[in-house]
Amino acid sequence: MRILFLADLHYSLKQYDWLVANLGDYDVGVIGGDLLDMGAGLDADVQIAIVERYLGILRHKTRLVVSSGNHDGDSRNEADESTALWLREAAAERLHVDGDSFDLGDTRITVCPWWDGQVSRSEVHALLERTDPGGRSLWIWVYHAPPRGARTSWAGKRFIGDDALRDWIDHFRPDIVLSGHIHNSPFYAEGSWYDRIGSTWVFNPGRQIGPEPSTITLDLEAMTAEWNSLDGRSIVDLRIPQS
Repeated sequence: MRILFLADLHYSLKQYDWLVANLGDYDVGVIGGDLLDMGAGLDADVQIAIVERYLGILRHKTRLVVSSGNHDGDSRNEADESTALWLREAAAERLHVDGDSFDLGDTRITVCPWWDGQVSRSEVHALLERTDPGGRSLWIWVYHAPPRGARTSWAGKRFIGDDALRDWIDHFRPDIVLSGHIHNSPFYAEGSWYDRIGSTWVFNPGRQIGPEPSTITLDLEAMTAEWNSLDGRSIVDLRIPQS
């Protein structure tokens, strides 16, 4: 199974167009949050309407997995925390969104929403507890922010990672975590597009300018991950023993 992963499109329509042209070459496509750009000056409802149309096209190309990021909220929960209600309502056949967890063969993919406070954070914890395969499947999380301390969270001067995610990785020990959020981590010498926390591989494709997004391709048969960006191409063997 080949999975194409990218994140932080931020309403770049040319990059969405690239996805439409290329996603059909993969078994699964994953967008790891920040589909919208709340700083763009364009009304959020307009952005949502356009992105929903793209998601509808993309799910007919291949199975599509989409998590929310900090730019994607359009509603508030009972605790006044930001949520991406529009994305949950976009769920459809072959379109898996926040809160979904599903199996493809011996692989389980769990889609974690962006959390904005205690209530939404507890919902993510409950999701992980409920969907833990107990080691019976390769477990992949889609989670917008990278974990604390990982090179995928390097922001140029310091690591800016998610404390809760790091704790959940230590507790649940997923096989792979797909994140974004820190756009330039892969392009800094101190940062990287991949790292390892214990036995868990963590990835961040970064964000780049131009019509083609930076991407990571996971090949779960060859057990490799390949990063493609303006910086070139890099491959890591996922069978490397834990150090």
